[in-house]
Amino acid sequence: MAINLDRNLLDELGLGSLPEEEKGGLLNHIYETLEMRVGMRLADQMTNEQLDEFEKYFEAKDDAGAFKWLETNFPNYKDIVQDEFNKLKEEVKLSAPQILQASAPAATDAPAEPPAQS
Repeated sequence: MAINLDRNLLDELGLGSLPEEEKGGLLNHIYETLEMRVGMRLADQMTNEQLDEFEKYFEAKDDAGAFKWLETNFPNYKDIVQDEFNKLKEEVKLSAPQILQASAPAATDAPAEPPAQS
């Protein structure tokens, strides 16, 4: 199963009505969160030597080398990515009403709060 971080994902999560200017930022946040969670799970399974090896690819910005290294050393890494993606999707879906509410402009027909009495 492919992971697509795009507008269709936001629709699936109930966030298709977000303003366009907020969609890109949210997709970027989802990507960064997924990357961090996968990295933490993989790092927990690596020896210090493996961490050092993998870090060299990361520091060199050698994505192709890093993925090849992961496929060799952690053949199940794609399962970990999918598992973390599924968890993250569920979390975002549960938070969708709050996310939409936070992005909505303040309602103009809401009754005004009376000023606090001191």
